[in-house]
Amino acid sequence: MSQAPEPQTGLTPIAPIAPIAKEVARRRTFAIISHPDAGKTTLTEKLLLYGGAIHLAGAVRAKANQRHTTSDWMEIEKQRGISISSSVLNFEYQGFQINLLDTPGHKDFSEDTYRTLTAADAAVMLIDAAKGVEPQTRKLFEVCRMRGIPIFTFMNKLDRPSREPFDLLEELEKVLGIRSCPVTWPLGSGDRFRGVYDRHANDVLLFQTEGEANVKGKLAPRGVTGVDDPAIRGMMADEQTYEQFKSEIELLEMAGDPFDLEQVLKGQLTPVFFGSAMNNFGVERFLQRFIELAPSPSARPAILCNLVGNLPANQSGDGRENGGTELIEPTDERFSGFIFKIQANMDPAHRDRVAFMRVCSGKFARNMNVKHARLNKDVKLARPLNFFAQERVIIEEAWPGDIVGLLDTSGDLRIGDTLCDGGKFEYQGVPRFSPEHFAGVTILDPMKRKQLQKGLDQLAEEGVVQIFRQRGFGDKDPILGAVGALQFEVLQARLKSEYSVDVRIERLPYIHARWAVGPGLDPDYFERREDSRCLEDRDGQPVILFKSDWGLRYAQENNPKLQFLTVAPTLRSPAKK
Repeated sequence: MSQAPEPQTGLTPIAPIAPIAKEVARRRTFAIISHPDAGKTTLTEKLLLYGGAIHLAGAVRAKANQRHTTSDWMEIEKQRGISISSSVLNFEYQGFQINLLDTPGHKDFSEDTYRTLTAADAAVMLIDAAKGVEPQTRKLFEVCRMRGIPIFTFMNKLDRPSREPFDLLEELEKVLGIRSCPVTWPLGSGDRFRGVYDRHANDVLLFQTEGEANVKGKLAPRGVTGVDDPAIRGMMADEQTYEQFKSEIELLEMAGDPFDLEQVLKGQLTPVFFGSAMNNFGVERFLQRFIELAPSPSARPAILCNLVGNLPANQSGDGRENGGTELIEPTDERFSGFIFKIQANMDPAHRDRVAFMRVCSGKFARNMNVKHARLNKDVKLARPLNFFAQERVIIEEAWPGDIVGLLDTSGDLRIGDTLCDGGKFEYQGVPRFSPEHFAGVTILDPMKRKQLQKGLDQLAEEGVVQIFRQRGFGDKDPILGAVGALQFEVLQARLKSEYSVDVRIERLPYIHARWAVGPGLDPDYFERREDSRCLEDRDGQPVILFKSDWGLRYAQENNPKLQFLTVAPTLRSPAKK
């Protein structure tokens, strides 16, 4: 018989003896994935309300005299009402430290979301109940599947006309290939929506359209004896809606997937919740169940590397072969973390550059000295920051699962870099995905070429665009690649506002980029063909651009010894700057 998860005795975890284990156990680090307009930013703000991080939710499409969305800070975001760059938001809730990675929902900013998901331990998949699974949701889900992280589903906008709940669950399985187990179930939908029934707590949350109960989130659950309780019938719009609800619950109990926490943690089963983020309904119950079920920070694979100059080239210093792998536990006393995001000019007045680091093991402390694995150099982390939109606060310590902003005045940090203390390892790099749109850039004032180069380099480090260079031409006439076409518009706007450089973006006819790996690569072969071009990425690795699907297939068929990769190969040696 299908059943929802058993209720917990309380939300406060049992504190292990070791301080680091205690801090790890109370952390939840996750990202929200969704299609544009599914309500992601609204859900984010409601979660922040419960944590006391904010007291007023901003409007997604704010008017000139309204408060802007809390997580949006870039001027173009405010104008368009979309989230372009990912933000890091944190708050405490009932003894737990919640680290929320607020990622872009717009379809043209998915690459930043891909990278941010590497720093998350779980994902919340937000779905518009009227539209079901949409294209962007599918893309982001596949990234989560590749990492095997748990996925929790929130069916949103139940107060509006929506699809049948069983249709939505079936679509999860057919389109995404993941089984589901509803934790809550709706009492009607649209104008007949009356609330949700919690299957394991055996209580009902009533949806209220008047007053402040939903807005402030102080909804008292109403206990019932079961689906046959007359109180539930009295809540429903009519007898037909009630009978439908009863039959749905019976079908779930007989034929639905039973709750299995092990499958949830492997990303093979998704708990499902129903509600309305805009009306703040069902959000707190979701948050409570999420922190009960979601994993705390877990071990991460790392590659052993030689960080000490006098060690044999093939050894890590402890007898293990250089290049081997090791699982680094979060409770390991050695501090370690990796950079998953770079953001320049968050404060335009200071022209700063901030690297966002996910703490993976040990305790982080202000002013600590750590090893930069890629460059094999010591660095001092003197000004660690905690960000909330544009607000910043210097922090003294952080623990596994936390996100720390590091001021990178030297420009040495790159996405994927590992920082560690007392270890000789490097975390697997954050992948760069194949662009789908390409353009050339022309400066309108040749006297500002140095500013242009600086701006392109910094924005490429952030991942706004990828820069490909013509062989033998150095930095002259680069080709820009982007996952979404709107990223070119962002690039153009930021070059003007942050670097005082006006440029013209000219689209190019290529539709595919593939990293070519293997013996016998002949770059001139691709240059001679009209439908392809061989360039170099930032690390000097060959990248082939193709104008058509046919051109890509032809190259693959006629170069069987080559691999044409959609994700950039990861280098383990110091890369060119």
